[in-house]
Amino acid sequence: MLRDPLCRCLTIASLSVALLAAASLADAADWLRYRGPQGTGVATDAPLPATWSAEENVVWKTPLPGFGSSSPIVLGDKLFLTCYSGYGVDADEPGEQEDLRHHTLCIDRTTGKILWNRLSMPRLPEEEYESGIALHGYASSTPVTDGEAVYCFFGRSGVWARKVDNGDRIWSASVGGETHIWGSANSPILAGDLLIVNASIESESIVALNKKTGQQVWQTKEIIESWSTPALVDLPGGKQELVVSTKGKVLGLDPASGEQLWECASANDYVCPIVVVDQDIVYISSSRERLTIAVRAGGRGDVTDTHLLWEQRICSQVPSPLIHEGLLYWVDDRAYAVCLDAKTGEQIYKERLDVSGGSAKVYASVVLADGKIYAVSRTDGTVVLAAGREFKVLAKNQLGDESVFNATPLISNGQLFLRSDKALYCIGE
Repeated sequence: MLRDPLCRCLTIASLSVALLAAASLADAADWLRYRGPQGTGVATDAPLPATWSAEENVVWKTPLPGFGSSSPIVLGDKLFLTCYSGYGVDADEPGEQEDLRHHTLCIDRTTGKILWNRLSMPRLPEEEYESGIALHGYASSTPVTDGEAVYCFFGRSGVWARKVDNGDRIWSASVGGETHIWGSANSPILAGDLLIVNASIESESIVALNKKTGQQVWQTKEIIESWSTPALVDLPGGKQELVVSTKGKVLGLDPASGEQLWECASANDYVCPIVVVDQDIVYISSSRERLTIAVRAGGRGDVTDTHLLWEQRICSQVPSPLIHEGLLYWVDDRAYAVCLDAKTGEQIYKERLDVSGGSAKVYASVVLADGKIYAVSRTDGTVVLAAGREFKVLAKNQLGDESVFNATPLISNGQLFLRSDKALYCIGE
């Protein structure tokens, strides 16, 4: 773990004050990061439509200038989104890497009009457009905003901070130069004055940047094969921990310094799902080893024997779970809908959804609002499930868009925003 002297000036108290201040500025309908407040994927908006089509309940549709798997975020009347163009948009003729461009967009949430579109040059060479990266492309990390800047992560091409009002560049910074055949997908999060980036692919590390300047404040190494977005956990007494899921273990870090506080054994394989938080308990789902665990945060040292609450030989693989009213839900990449009791890990149901596609049918994570769970498949529409202990399909909806839907939906002000490779849709009554 490497530290900058600046980190000594950042205390847990100052982080908490900054987070509370940011929360007070954000409207309840704002989703300022991947899957909304604290990454829960749960919204209080109601009602939300259960059915739609190309002709029904589509408020607007905006063609996008490029492909991507990142989710939109919303701040007031502005949506922010990333995409890429010029290379890797046609499987048969991917083109030349020299033509690859990254886009950061600002879109009017009421009309769908693109307010600004800022391009950035990639750091080449990128991973070739083949194998795993062809499933999701070169813009898979969801932005985050603090109301003044929007922060975007483009893998080895670095982190970019742009002004919310006009998209002008504030700074850009590298967090490592390595690549992987599966590409990069972790989304950045904010912790007070720090921007936290899981750069497992780029430098096998978690990196904290000063959000005003882009300068590195701390770096914690040995983060291996992790495509998982970390999470902040609020503990009794006002303390806070940064929880990171990596190959073989879960780590609790001091968010101000990156110092490791605790670790818990986990699946010895790559991890994709984000860290899911409910009060002081974190839920970790792995990949090929098929393991989901619940761990109580706040320990010290190796807490495998003391803070591991339960484990189940089942996992969400690529998409992330969510927790709501004591139940843990997900739809995995093979389109199995799963519900577990969050307290015990007991499996309540596991049912396969009727969606077509190859072995990777679902990449988007589920979101929940108005008693409904929304599960977006890659190529065969969105399935709407009833929340609760009974498996019940309410609807299956198509938009007539034959491109790929990899992005997790956004919910705001009673509207659902769906993103495909070709367009962004605003769904509402």
